[in-house]
Amino acid sequence: MDYETLRVIWWVLIGVLLIGFAVTDGFDLGVGALLRIIGKTDDERRVMINTIGPHWDGNQVWFITAGGALFAAWPLIYAASFSGFYFAMLIVLAALWLRPVGFDYRSKLEDPRWRNAWDWALFVGGLVPALLFGVAFGNLFLGVPFAYDEMLKPSYDGGLFGLLRPFALLAGLVSVSMLLMHGASWLQLKTDGFIRARAQRVGVVLGITTAVLFGVAGIWVAQLQGYHLVGSIDTNAPSNPLNKTVELVVGGWVKNYSIYSWMLIAPALGLLSSLACSLFSVKGRAGLAFVASSLAIAGVILTAGFSMFPFLMPSSLQINSSLTLWDATSSYTTLAIMFGVACVFVPIILGYTLWGYWVMRGRLNEKAILANSHQLY
Repeated sequence: MDYETLRVIWWVLIGVLLIGFAVTDGFDLGVGALLRIIGKTDDERRVMINTIGPHWDGNQVWFITAGGALFAAWPLIYAASFSGFYFAMLIVLAALWLRPVGFDYRSKLEDPRWRNAWDWALFVGGLVPALLFGVAFGNLFLGVPFAYDEMLKPSYDGGLFGLLRPFALLAGLVSVSMLLMHGASWLQLKTDGFIRARAQRVGVVLGITTAVLFGVAGIWVAQLQGYHLVGSIDTNAPSNPLNKTVELVVGGWVKNYSIYSWMLIAPALGLLSSLACSLFSVKGRAGLAFVASSLAIAGVILTAGFSMFPFLMPSSLQINSSLTLWDATSSYTTLAIMFGVACVFVPIILGYTLWGYWVMRGRLNEKAILANSHQLY
């Protein structure tokens, strides 16, 4: 394989890892954010927590793997993103830390105030990451204020509040609605009784909300100034983000869909699968609702990737410093070695993840929680 092919392969693999993280960790973030909405009693909230109890820590593997792959395969993206989103990522990490502590400590005492406090902590631990992940993706369409000098020394000129731009906040709302929809479909699949009934109603609303917000975001993106490469670029050359010319074009982010019409599958999948999740929730088809919400997540993420291709992290400070698929990767040797490793370990991760879900299949209810009160969260 040549350098260009390896770069495309790693673009695809990073997308697979992001979708894997959003689909697996997304439903437990959604359940956490729905804890105070669907769970009306302490026992009901314990049921909700224990539906994700066997899986949440394993789901984090996708997050860690995506971060490691980004660091090794796309070091310039890793460096620019951690500079541009530094404080936002600190907030995300702080919110994520609340989850393991909340899961382990919540049921140690029977004091209602103690448990309510940890319920709110789990709510924050689910809602805040979902919001800020979406805000980060929204900022990619607007450009991140970083630049490189002639020696490829990076600089960043921005702050946390600079990320909270209107379109980015809309992207955050799309992310929140999407992951809460996914959490509601998971609860339909894993619970009985009142929890499942409430999750069905919430799933209907969130499926429609996700479709509407995603549609509005698509219309907005079509009006934005998108980034466009001027002239040809050597896709097999060593990475150097300054060896290109970039221009801003109104509607540039939707140009790929006129060139590669097959890419329209992604936004159609995101839109139609969200509505399908609502439909299946109405009909009580929990398994199909969960599949639909998973496909909706994949469609939304693929839409972002296809729209920006070949850009990965555009620069609003110096547009020629924008990072693309062709100039932000590690060396050919690094990508080749990592590809061999990925061919071995990605199937292993998929295999034991699916095995874990199979072993822990079935529904939970309040009776099961009370019968195993000292063994469950």
